Amino acid sequence: MSNYSPPMTLKTQKPDALGGFNFVLHSHIPYVLSHGRWPHGTDWLVEVAAETYVPLLEVFYRLIEEGISPQLTLGITPILTEQLADPGFHGEFIEYLDGRIASARRNLQEFQQSGNVHQLGIAYYWDAFYTGVKDVYENRYACDIVGAFRKLQEEGHLEIITSAATHGYLPLIGTDESVSAQIKQGIQTYEKHYGQKPSGFWLPECAYRPRYEWRPPVGAAPGEKPILRRGVEEFLAENGIEYFFVDAHLLKGGSSIGVYADRFAGLQALWKQFQKTYEPEKAERTPYAPYLVNSTDAPLEPVAIFSRDHVTGQQVWSGDTGYPGDPAYLEFHKKRYPENLRYWRVSENKEDLDSKALYEPHVAAQRLEVHAEHFVSLIAETLTEHRKAKGTPGFITALYDTELYGHWWFEGPEFLYLVLKKLHEHPQIDRLTCRDYLHANPPKTVVSLPEGSWGEGGYHWIWLNEWTVWTWEKIYKAEAEMISLADEYGDDMRVTTLLKQAARELLLLESSDWQFSISTFSSRDYAEQRVNFHFTRFTQIAELARKVGRGEQVLPQEWDNLGEAEDRDRCFPDVDPNWWRKREAV
Repeated sequence: MSNYSPPMTLKTQKPDALGGFNFVLHSHIPYVLSHGRWPHGTDWLVEVAAETYVPLLEVFYRLIEEGISPQLTLGITPILTEQLADPGFHGEFIEYLDGRIASARRNLQEFQQSGNVHQLGIAYYWDAFYTGVKDVYENRYACDIVGAFRKLQEEGHLEIITSAATHGYLPLIGTDESVSAQIKQGIQTYEKHYGQKPSGFWLPECAYRPRYEWRPPVGAAPGEKPILRRGVEEFLAENGIEYFFVDAHLLKGGSSIGVYADRFAGLQALWKQFQKTYEPEKAERTPYAPYLVNSTDAPLEPVAIFSRDHVTGQQVWSGDTGYPGDPAYLEFHKKRYPENLRYWRVSENKEDLDSKALYEPHVAAQRLEVHAEHFVSLIAETLTEHRKAKGTPGFITALYDTELYGHWWFEGPEFLYLVLKKLHEHPQIDRLTCRDYLHANPPKTVVSLPEGSWGEGGYHWIWLNEWTVWTWEKIYKAEAEMISLADEYGDDMRVTTLLKQAARELLLLESSDWQFSISTFSSRDYAEQRVNFHFTRFTQIAELARKVGRGEQVLPQEWDNLGEAEDRDRCFPDVDPNWWRKREAV
């Protein structure tokens, strides 16, 4: 007999609703302003702004003009928000758009002269696309992407959630002080830019760790005793966060961590430490309802979890079996040199770039209609099966990286438009943001979760392996030094500016993007350079802070170095070094 305790009510807008559905989009780009341009650097940010963020705003406002409220849950990481709001972004973005428009017009002239009618049509398409993005960015959104999203939230059309400051991988961060600082800065930045307190929180990489006695997986001294670490939900509870997201395998108990732990001893050690105290519940759990999570023996302010739905997720995430791999859609990887515009479609032979056929936007539009219809029918089928099995309406949370829509899958924003419109018209599917659903259906069942992530293998391997162990050695060393500096000089006004910059460099050093890029070889050299850069910069500023704190003379060149650091890494002006003061033992 099942112990499952389903929600007793459902906030419905439609009679006899099968259940609810919500897109949860996670928007994130690491800090790239003033850290290169191409192939890795600012171009990464401006490309995504042009192909994803502005097109999504257009989709949302288009729906609203048709009387349809989007009702998405949209995560925008603090470090991305800071970059989009930085005056330096505006100049980079306009320069990029002007360059794309000029490239399209050079292609237009070339194809007119050569009589290449098909590619001429696509060049016209690119000219109109980038000209349109520039026009609405300047005239409709007043060069303020963050403000445009904020307005949508204030008008009740979507919910914006926050995340850790720089997308730090929280389960592997070495101290509770550093975890707390990532979360506090993430919330503070959200409040500054969006004008209210966040309800939801995106755990970077959906990576969670419960409370247990923990030793660092690398760099621990022989015989070093483990220390009791707080569970991630404890930090969220103390900061007023109502909910976060996990991968479905964590909800189901996560007893297996795949083959990846066998490939790195540090992962094996972490898992053994965790297993000593974890006892999974035997109650049946469903990914179509929220639960409360608590890995302590004490009561907490309620923090709920929503689980990622793999049934709908694979339809977009998979380039092999999902919609983005359809032969009609624009091919991401093949570009025409030297303008680097894309003229080809995925084609039947997905692997051979040389054999790609030319893009046909009208055919792609036809496939979008088919795929949107299939996606909505899949939602209805999933909710129907859940209702039959559990006797109550369910709630699907479909989790995606926002950049999948537009940047990686060019037609993605239009897919969202079609799906949201069809869901609006569907007689038995409600669309609610996660906050609205949670407030209407407060969960009563408390669960404990294993640690893990939505990464390959379900655990930490992508971020901790033989290629990245050295990054964690640097991070742990810097974290210990930051705690020491905050304890010793946190009230010393002479070093406040230095401590604030040291804190920024540490936060940037902790970004999970560096380990991901190293492990996936996507931009390994750049990521390794960034780790070394921020660690070196942190070390220099920490040494200077101690020098000032001791009352020693500081050379002009040392102050110049600080000024250069403040100009280059200028995020989070409101960072508080005292967040790193030693916390009481749990």
